Amino acid sequence: MTSEIFLGGGGAEYGVKQGLSLKYANRHGLIAGATGTGKTVTLQILAEGFSEAGVPVFLSDVKGDLSGLAKAGSPEHKLHAPFEKRAGIIGFEDFDYASFPVTFWDLFGDQGHPVRTTVSEMGPLLLSRLLDLTEAQEGILNIAFRLADEEGLPLLDLKDLQALLVWIGQNAKSLSLRYGNVSASSIGAIQRSLLVLDNQGGTNLFGEPALELADLMRTGADGKGHINILASDKLMSAPGLYATFLLWLLSELFEELPEVGDPDKPKLVFFFDEAHLLFDDAPKALVNKVEQVARLIRSKGVGVYFITQNPADVPEDILGQLGNRIQHALRAFTAKDRKELRMASETYRENPRFDTEEAIREVGVGEAVTSMLQKKGIPGIVERTLIRPPSSQLGPITKAERAAVMAASEMSGKYDAPLDRKSAFEILAKRAEEAAAQAAKAEEAAEEETRPALREFNSARRYQGTRVTRSTSRASTGRRGATFGEAMTKMVVKELTGTTGRRMVRGILGGLFKGR
Repeated sequence: MTSEIFLGGGGAEYGVKQGLSLKYANRHGLIAGATGTGKTVTLQILAEGFSEAGVPVFLSDVKGDLSGLAKAGSPEHKLHAPFEKRAGIIGFEDFDYASFPVTFWDLFGDQGHPVRTTVSEMGPLLLSRLLDLTEAQEGILNIAFRLADEEGLPLLDLKDLQALLVWIGQNAKSLSLRYGNVSASSIGAIQRSLLVLDNQGGTNLFGEPALELADLMRTGADGKGHINILASDKLMSAPGLYATFLLWLLSELFEELPEVGDPDKPKLVFFFDEAHLLFDDAPKALVNKVEQVARLIRSKGVGVYFITQNPADVPEDILGQLGNRIQHALRAFTAKDRKELRMASETYRENPRFDTEEAIREVGVGEAVTSMLQKKGIPGIVERTLIRPPSSQLGPITKAERAAVMAASEMSGKYDAPLDRKSAFEILAKRAEEAAAQAAKAEEAAEEETRPALREFNSARRYQGTRVTRSTSRASTGRRGATFGEAMTKMVVKELTGTTGRRMVRGILGGLFKGR
C-alpha cells in the first residue's frame, strides 16, 4: 500500500510531483482559493486518496457535488474529458476510474441518515455560540446545566432545556441566592433564541439515538476507508448551526479518542469546508477551544483540513499549525486583497524557480501552489502543481442513486426513527402534576375545615320575634327591610365561601363558635 497520496505536478512547467505523506497527514492542512478555482476537486481527490489508504473520512458537501464519490467516473462524462489529457501531462500512469464506499448523513434526514447529539453532549459553551448569547445569558445556561446534573434531569432535546429554563424562572429567587442573579429577561432571551433555532431546523440536531463516533471510523471489506458525507446545502442557510455542529463533532473526537502518538497513517481525516463560518464573530473562548483541539487532536490520530477562500479567514495561531497546504488562485483586486496575497505567499518556503506571490495570483483552474510536510515534519519547498484528475464522478449523483446507496448502507435503520425516552421534560412535568395534586388536596382540606363554621353561621338568626302587621305602607317598608337583610346575608355568605372568607371563618368566626 502506498505511503502517500499523489496530488499532481510533473512536466517541465510544474517541476517535481507532489504527494501528501500519510505519516504527516495528521499534522493538518489547508485548502484555500477563490471561488471556482478547484478547491472542491482537490478535496475530492484527497478523500479518494485517504479512502484508498484505508483511512475513514468525514467531510461536508456544501454544494452537493461530492456525492459523486459514490460512483466511478467515466471518460464519456463531459467533465472528465479535460482530465484525460491532464493524467498524461503529469505522468499519472496508474490513473483509473473507481467508486468509493460512501455513507450519507443529513441533520434533516432528507439526503442522508439522520445525525443527532444531545443537549448535554453539546455543552453550554458550544450551545451559547449556537444561540449567540451574551455573557449574562451564557451564565444562566451554565446554571441550567449545573442544575440538570444535581437534580438528575437528562437534557436530551430542546424541549428538555426549555422546560428546565421555565423551572429556573419559577424558582429564580431561591436560585439567585445560590448562583447569583437569575433574571427573567435573560431566561426570556434564551427561550427566544431556542425558538429561532427550532425554526431553523435545530430540533433535528438534538435527540436520540445520538451519533456513535465509531460509525464514522469504519473501513469496508476491501480495506477502503468509508467516506462520510454530510449534506450541507440546506444546512448552510443556518451557518451558525453548521459551524457549531462540526465543531461539536471535532470536540467529541478530541474527548473520546485515545492517544496514539504518531501513527503511520491517520485514524480519521476531518474536512471543514467554509471554515470562515467557524471563526466569524466567534468569542475568544471558542477560538481558544479550536486552537487547543487543533494542537492536540493530531496525537489522537485525527487530521483536520480547513477549506476556505482565503488563508486570512483562519486565525494566525491555528494557521501556523496547518503544515500541508494547497493554495489555489487568489484574486487581488483591492489593496486589502494584495496585502492578503502577499501575507499568504510569505508563509511558504521560497522556490528559486518562481515568485510565490505571482504564482498564487496566476495559477489557473485546477492548478495550485503546494507545500507538503517532508521528513521530520519539515515544510517542503513551494511548488506549482497541476492537480491530478479524480477517479470518482465529477458532480452529483442522481436522487435514485443516492437512495440506493443509503438503502444498502450499514447505517440504514439505525438512526432513522427518533427515540424519546424519559428526560427533563417528562420529569419536570410529573413534578408539576404532583405539586398541583397536593395543592388541590390542601384546598379541599381547607374547605372541609371551614364547613362547620359556615353551617353555624347560616343557621344563626339575629331576630326571631313575631312579625307585627300594620298598614300597607308599613308592611311594604318591612318587606323592603327584610329584602335588604336577606341580600346582605347572601352577600356575606358568598364572600365567606370564597378563599378570603374561609380564612376569616377559620381565624375569627372559628373562635366565636368554638365555645358553643
